[in-house]
Amino acid sequence: MKLGFIGVGNMASAMIGGILAKKVVEPLDVLGSAKTRSSREKRERELGICMTKDNREVVRKTELLFLAVKPRYYQSVIEEIREDIREEQILVTVAPGKTLEWLQEQFGKPVKLVRTMPNTPALVGEGMTGFCANSLVTDKDLETVRTLLESFGRAEEVEERLMSTVVAASGSSPAYLFMLMEAMADAAVAGGMPRAQAYEFVAQAVKGSAVLMEKTKLHPGVLKDMVCSPAGTTIEAVRILEREGLRSGIMEAMRVCEEKAR
Repeated sequence: MKLGFIGVGNMASAMIGGILAKKVVEPLDVLGSAKTRSSREKRERELGICMTKDNREVVRKTELLFLAVKPRYYQSVIEEIREDIREEQILVTVAPGKTLEWLQEQFGKPVKLVRTMPNTPALVGEGMTGFCANSLVTDKDLETVRTLLESFGRAEEVEERLMSTVVAASGSSPAYLFMLMEAMADAAVAGGMPRAQAYEFVAQAVKGSAVLMEKTKLHPGVLKDMVCSPAGTTIEAVRILEREGLRSGIMEAMRVCEEKAR
């Protein structure tokens, strides 16, 4: 299969890296496009893929196409490539807020469309991607797309109405977690721990907690209670977090994120 990427920024590069690492396709079967020579040369050097500055060339020479430019460029790029999109070609989008209906209207003809929302842990093969497709995408097509998405993490099909929730729950949520981890490390530094060591302790605590929840399938409240001894240090910390509104702050942040993504 020939894969195309219009846009090869950090997210697209993470996706390509995962796809190549799992040997789903070979580097020479991937064609990407970028405006600047420096970007093209960088991706050729880092990933070993073919690069061009011509978006239409990417469309003409590939079977499955990822549209991985920033959302604000979608309309202009679609105007540029829509005449070259073929009936049998699969187009995978990587942008919040661009619905299947909107995309279909921009192309003005039947196109196999798959919406996706990955996240930055794809950079280390631990991404989480939500996806949905229009009625023209066959089960075989969708299985092909799922295989590609699972090469850099996990992938789950969702109803399109939930795609904005996917943005808030996993697409944007690494930012919330990094803010939390930074604050935890700052507190450890304030307690006298060297910063590099603080980051190691915090990162492993977050990673281990995530794996614990995933492996045990226990409710997060149960796992929290397991740490909280009566009259102990943890329950005192939890009391302060509740007083300062940690839960409501996170929920409100995710709510506005979801609204913005619609």
